[in-house]
Amino acid sequence: MNVPVVRSLVGGALASIVLLGLAAPAWAVPSYARQTGMACSTCHTVFPELTPFGREFKLNGYVLDNMKQIRGITIERQETLSLNSIPPISAMLQVSYTHTQMAVPDSVAANAANGALARDGDLLFPQQASLFYAGKIADGLGAFLQLTYDGAADHFGFDNTDVRFAHHLALSGASDNDLILGLTLNNNPTVQDAWNSTPAWGFPFAGSNVAPTPAAATQIDGTIGQNAGGLGGYLWWNHSIYAELSAYTASKVGGSHPLDSSQGPALHGLNPYWRLGWETRWDQNALFLGTYGIEAHIQPGGVAGTLGGETDKYTDYAVDGQYQYITDDHILTVLGTYIHEKQRLDASSQFGLSQNVDDTLNTMKLAANYYYRREIGGAVGFFNTIGTADNLLYPAGVPVTGSSSGAPNSRGFIFEVNYLPFLNVKLQLQYVKYLKFNGATTDYDGVGRRAADNNTVYLLGWFNF
Repeated sequence: MNVPVVRSLVGGALASIVLLGLAAPAWAVPSYARQTGMACSTCHTVFPELTPFGREFKLNGYVLDNMKQIRGITIERQETLSLNSIPPISAMLQVSYTHTQMAVPDSVAANAANGALARDGDLLFPQQASLFYAGKIADGLGAFLQLTYDGAADHFGFDNTDVRFAHHLALSGASDNDLILGLTLNNNPTVQDAWNSTPAWGFPFAGSNVAPTPAAATQIDGTIGQNAGGLGGYLWWNHSIYAELSAYTASKVGGSHPLDSSQGPALHGLNPYWRLGWETRWDQNALFLGTYGIEAHIQPGGVAGTLGGETDKYTDYAVDGQYQYITDDHILTVLGTYIHEKQRLDASSQFGLSQNVDDTLNTMKLAANYYYRREIGGAVGFFNTIGTADNLLYPAGVPVTGSSSGAPNSRGFIFEVNYLPFLNVKLQLQYVKYLKFNGATTDYDGVGRRAADNNTVYLLGWFNF
C-alpha cells in the first residue's frame, strides 16, 4: 500500500477515535430496545443482522412491548386504543471516509479533458443521518419508518419503510400448528424480509455512496427501492415456512406529479413480488433456504411518448440461503443469493435506449462474517454480475461509468474488519477489490481507466442512539 493511502487510513482512524469519544451508548434500532425492555442482542447478532428471535419480532408486526400503555376502552369493553406512553423514536449517524486507488476525473469538463483529477479522498460528515419511528402503533400494528438525510446528495426523504399488521392464530393445541397472518405496506421489495440474504438488508450492510460502482444491477437489487409502493400478505407457519405475495406500483420521489415522460424509470401498473422460504433451527444453529422474485413493467421515461406506450418487462428469479451459528462468544453467519433477470426491452429499443430487445443479467453474492463476543469481527464477500452486451445500455467513451465492450460484467471481493466498543457503535474498515468492472479489466470505459483503479478503502463510524 503506498504512502498517501497509509496517511489517509491513519487520518480516517484518528477521526473515528475522536467521533467515538463523542458518542453516547445506545443500540440499533434503539427504539425497539426502549419499547421491549430487552437486551438488543436478543434480536441482533451485530446490527443490522437479525437473530431468529429478531425475525419473529419483525414477522409479528414489531408490537412486543414492555411499556406503560395509554388505552381507550368503550363501555362494551372493546379496546379502541393501545398506545406506547413514550414514542419509540431513535436516531442514526454515519460518518465516512472514502479513498479510491485512483481519483476519478475532475467534474469540470475542461479540466477533465486536460487529465485533471478530483480530490483524492472524500470525508462525509454525515454520510447519512436518520430518524426512526420503529415499534408499536396499535395492537397488532407496527412500523419501521426511516427518514434519512443523504450527505452526498444533500437530500432529505423517506428511506426504507415497512408498516405491517400481524395476527397470530393457534390452529390447535399442537405446537406445530402456530400460524401468523400478516399484511405489509412498504417502499422497497425485500425491505419487509426477515432474512439478511435478500438485497435490502444484505451484505455489505454499509458502503461508500461516493465511490464508483458497476453500471448494472437487477431491478430487485435496489434499483426499484424507494421509488415504489407495495402492499402484500404473508404467512409464517410453525416458525418454519414463510410465504408472501405483494404488488408494487410507482411512487417516484421528487419530479412532476402526476408522473409524465420527463421522469426517470417508473413502474407501470401493478407488479407482483413473491417470496417463499423454509427455516429450521437446532441448538445454536439456524438454516434458511428460499426463493423470491418480481415481475416489473417499467416505462423508461426521459423520452417523449414513453408514458402510455410500450414498457420494458423485467422478470427477476432469485434463490437465497442463510446459515447462523450463535453463542455468547462466537457468531458465524454465511449468506448467499443468486438473481437471474430476463429483460424484454420493447420500450427502450423502440426509443433508441437499448441495442437489443432481449437481454439478461445475472448476479451472485456470497458472504461470511464472524464476531467474537459481539465486539470484534470481520467479513469477506464475493460478487459477480454478468449479462448480455448492449452498446446502448452500457455505452463506451463515458469516463468511469462507461463500458468499452458494451458488457455489464463486474466481479470482485469485499473485505471488512469491524470493532464494536459498544453494542450501538460500529467502527468499520472496508476494502473493495475489483477483478473486473463494466466488462473489462483494463481500459474498461474506453478512456483508459482500469478496474483496479476503482478499488476502494472505506472507513465508517456508525452510531445509533
